Amino acid sequence: MQRRDFLRTSALGAAGLILPSSISGITASAKAPVTKKSANDKITLGFIGLGQQAMNLLNGFITMDDVQVVAGCDVYDIKRDRFVRRVTDYYTKKGVKKVRVDVYEDYQDVLARPDIDAVVIATPDHQHALIAIAACKAGKDIYLEKPLTLTIYEGQQLVKAVRKYNRILQVGSQQRSSAEFIHAATLAREGELGKIRKIKVYVGRNDVNRVTGAPAPNNLPPMDIPAGLNWDKWLGPLPTTVRYHSDLDPVITPTQNEQLWGAWRWYKVTGGGLMTDWGAHMFDIAQWAIGKDLGGPVDIIPPGYSFYDHLTYKYDNGIEVTEEPFDDGTPGVKIYGDKGYIRVCRGIFEASDKRWDMRSAQDDGNVPYETKVGHHRTFIESVRSRIDPNVPVEVGHSSCTVCNLGNIAMELGRPVVWNPIVQKFMNDPEATKLMHYDYRSGYSLEV
Repeated sequence: MQRRDFLRTSALGAAGLILPSSISGITASAKAPVTKKSANDKITLGFIGLGQQAMNLLNGFITMDDVQVVAGCDVYDIKRDRFVRRVTDYYTKKGVKKVRVDVYEDYQDVLARPDIDAVVIATPDHQHALIAIAACKAGKDIYLEKPLTLTIYEGQQLVKAVRKYNRILQVGSQQRSSAEFIHAATLAREGELGKIRKIKVYVGRNDVNRVTGAPAPNNLPPMDIPAGLNWDKWLGPLPTTVRYHSDLDPVITPTQNEQLWGAWRWYKVTGGGLMTDWGAHMFDIAQWAIGKDLGGPVDIIPPGYSFYDHLTYKYDNGIEVTEEPFDDGTPGVKIYGDKGYIRVCRGIFEASDKRWDMRSAQDDGNVPYETKVGHHRTFIESVRSRIDPNVPVEVGHSSCTVCNLGNIAMELGRPVVWNPIVQKFMNDPEATKLMHYDYRSGYSLEV
């Protein structure tokens, strides 16, 4: 274990007992205001980014009796209309007599409202850092979709902001609150598999990311911007050379095509491909299982370099993590130890030893994975307690970083050496330059 990891984990161990599923247990500063003292007081939420993922998150948060959804923001009027309709319909069916939900085009209007306790940010990745830092400054707690940020540097700045302004931030890495992944990570961390030597991670492939999962060049032909979409605000800090195409932000119509997902995540400049999309989930579990979710790899080798067939991460404890398909090709994680292996995907858990299966663990009560509450619920409880949730900003940043390190090595076509303690490349200006990009005029990261 790295000295810094050891010191941080040891110092925070007692706090971690409060939330057993948390690996950090970092307690927010005592100076941070307790937003709601009574369980009868509702936590008021504003949603920023109202695409398909936001609709999924809405379906979870709105069902909580101690939560009230009061506002939403999106740069596309059709999505704002959908949000109002769904929130209004839900509360009306619940018997709420006077339903009011306000929508805005500019996220600053949401942050300016003193009656909003927390925000749910589900915008495209390139807006995550700017909006989340602004939310910290505005005194809002944050549920932020993964990956944490688009670039490594953005993540570093967001970590500073969360701690400087004493905010609660939960990353949307919901696998940390899912039984099969909790069980797998617990087995690995408690040494049941023996010494772990290798982990396979698979992030999947699609028509755009056919080979490695890295982002594809954005060579989409420009299209006319649909009425009601503020493309300039959609771009935010991105260069204006990024032109609108319906794949990036699809046109939706009421009751039709409302489950369409934006493909901005598959293309370079606007996203990190499957490496940051599914990778933010799966590499997160891999690092959690080996106690490196406050650290990271030291060597990253791209596929096709020398005798390496797959993207390979090497950690200072000798463990190798590769990105490659395995078994039936379902995105997931397979952990190999001296005593056997475990494979975990969403809704799937397999082990070489029957003693490790989830039914036996549940019957014995040895691994309390089934006692954890839902990911959204964990965030609300953290807002009340002022104790970090199970995926605080540092963990989200570490998991996002490992994904971006892989993309950087693949873009350069050669190995890179990373120091996870100081979060810098070693004597590599070319790689260092890829830790961020130049924002267009009018946008800057100020913590």
